[in-house]
Amino acid sequence: MPIDTAKALAAEPRTGEISWGHKDVQLYHLGIGAGIPAADPDELRYTLESRLHVLPSFATVAGAGSPGVIGGLSMPGVDVDLARVLHGGQSLTLYRPLPAEGTATTASRIAAVHDKAKAAVLVMRTDVADADGPLWTDDAQIYVRGEGGWGGDRGPSARRETPAGSPDLTVERTIREDQALLYRLSGDWNPLHADPGFAKRAGFERPILHGLCTYGMTLKVVVDTLLGGDVTRVRGYATRFAGIVYPGETLRIRMWRDDSGDGGADGGEVRVAVSAVERDDAPVLADTVVAHS
Repeated sequence: MPIDTAKALAAEPRTGEISWGHKDVQLYHLGIGAGIPAADPDELRYTLESRLHVLPSFATVAGAGSPGVIGGLSMPGVDVDLARVLHGGQSLTLYRPLPAEGTATTASRIAAVHDKAKAAVLVMRTDVADADGPLWTDDAQIYVRGEGGWGGDRGPSARRETPAGSPDLTVERTIREDQALLYRLSGDWNPLHADPGFAKRAGFERPILHGLCTYGMTLKVVVDTLLGGDVTRVRGYATRFAGIVYPGETLRIRMWRDDSGDGGADGGEVRVAVSAVERDDAPVLADTVVAHS
């Protein structure tokens, strides 16, 4: 089979160095819909270099290199067709606030390979540190259609029940028609998000939005509403990509507070569910948790 599990898991971490500056951060923020209204002081935190706050999900594009999904496909033991690949989920652990400018070292490896019968799921783990120590760890779950069924470990279930009762807050965000074209300038050049012909070959009626764009848009809403606009309160962020989003659609973001302490010794969680309004609330992000102080 195109995935050699033993070889993939035994491979040495791939190391490298990344650098970023305020322009990279600003471009990422614009790519996830920041800056509307343009003169809003709350939005200027994301768009004006003199008062720039870095949304933690910027970690997924820092250095403008290949995102975890693309990088995972070039790891030893992995040889699959990009058209059969979907981003299954993403988790991010923050050790301290992200600086607006920086240089860091990265170490990436395939941390797990799961057999889901009709698909294989690769977990691409990247640890990032600078001169002051660890910055973040991110895990990208790479879903490869048609590569399961070899009798391997199914892996842990990330499924969590949707919280009971009405959400504490519901916010809707409309996605621009050109959002994917703007977001891909931060480093994810997968033609699935821009080329209609490639999208049809992959089984979609037209190009879809990057899952990580929805991921970033959702975190921004949580920070701006339930975390008082304070990006430094985010300790971790995990989601499962439950469905696609087309540019031009509207996201419905439902949020439930949980201050029982699961986010840490003195923190809590925000549980989130995201759906596409125009398609009868079709699920987009599920099992989504923002851990915070």
